[in-house]
Amino acid sequence: MTMAELISKKRESTDTNNDHEDYESIACINKTLRDDELRAILGKLESDKDKEVFGLVCKRWLNLQSSERRKLCARAGIHMLRRLASRFSRLHELDLSQSLSRSFYPGVTDSDLSVIANGFPCLRILHLFNCKGITDAGLVAVGSSLHFLQSLDISYCRKVTDKGLSAVASGCNDLRCLHMQRCKLITDDALEALSKNCSNLEELVLHSCTNITDSGLTLLVNGCRQLSYLDLNKCTHVGDAGISSISEACSTSLKTLKMLDCYKVGDDAISYLAKFCSSLETLIIGGCRDITDKSIISLALSCRCSLKNLRMDWCWSITDSSLSCILTHCKNLEVLDVGCCEEVSDAAFLSLGKGDNYAANMKLLKVSNCPKITVAGIGMVLDSCKLLEYLDVRSCPHITKAGLDEAGLQFPETCKINFNGSLTEPDVLL
Repeated sequence: MTMAELISKKRESTDTNNDHEDYESIACINKTLRDDELRAILGKLESDKDKEVFGLVCKRWLNLQSSERRKLCARAGIHMLRRLASRFSRLHELDLSQSLSRSFYPGVTDSDLSVIANGFPCLRILHLFNCKGITDAGLVAVGSSLHFLQSLDISYCRKVTDKGLSAVASGCNDLRCLHMQRCKLITDDALEALSKNCSNLEELVLHSCTNITDSGLTLLVNGCRQLSYLDLNKCTHVGDAGISSISEACSTSLKTLKMLDCYKVGDDAISYLAKFCSSLETLIIGGCRDITDKSIISLALSCRCSLKNLRMDWCWSITDSSLSCILTHCKNLEVLDVGCCEEVSDAAFLSLGKGDNYAANMKLLKVSNCPKITVAGIGMVLDSCKLLEYLDVRSCPHITKAGLDEAGLQFPETCKINFNGSLTEPDVLL
């Protein structure tokens, strides 16, 4: 009888003579197999359902299954967390996040974090998204005990300040991923603490941390030179100097840079990215209105083999010359947003289909509020972009559904066309 059959029979056991034989088989297995051998068997089970079934065999197997559990989503509460800690002693990932639309009061508190810090010594990943009750005291507890922590999300924890973040940085030296979206009390001092203590940091989200400045970013990359993902969306005090420092210090590692509505960012920053970061894959510069064709052309030529996602809506100085360069040279480009770039016209697409078709991989194109683009331009796109999945033509006065039908344009079967905002937009460029 196989292990799977034994487990299945245990779940379906009835008052028959076979029950006794099954229990004897399981007892025999328990006498024969050591704990490490049972753990090896558990490790071979791929689905979560099979692992739960494993724990139904007997108390010994349940205890082993619990001790090997690595990921858990839970609700807040001191007593509940203590019980979980006693059962799942080797947990690696704990998620206590709360929904933005439906949160529970008081939610996670500093007392809960103290229990977590003391009860889950092996924790690597901790999700505390929108846990509004957390303060610096809770993060001090995390920093003092969870020395193996590699990933922390405290987005929307608006009571947290530099003091709490500095404690985490000081105690969690192997931190690789840190999300702090809308932690508006965080300043450059927290970035300095990360620089001094967390040299392995790879992913940092500072979305809407409006007290971050160029000085803080320069301090950050003095010690954190392995950043591959940096989200500075709506960090309105960040400008060319900070981005230039990041570009030079993280030249070989930086893959994703988001700077939505960083209106102080201009051509100097993009030129530095072009000079140092030739492996850049995702760039968001929507709302950076001082950026011109000169730096974008330089970026397109430098990142022609790597660039996959580019958002530059509301970059009013962008014209056909830079867009044509992007479409001509960036052979791996999949996502492009030039919404509200009013100078862009059909001429930008004339190069498509000539020579090497580098736009062949395009999956998402947004040209909303581009009054100079017409049905003819969309036709050029379709001739080359056979993999297109989403096209946004909202508020384009020369493009209507009737016009596209009349022109006989053939869209890929899976392509969705957004004419009026009724479609849910992909979140790839947020």
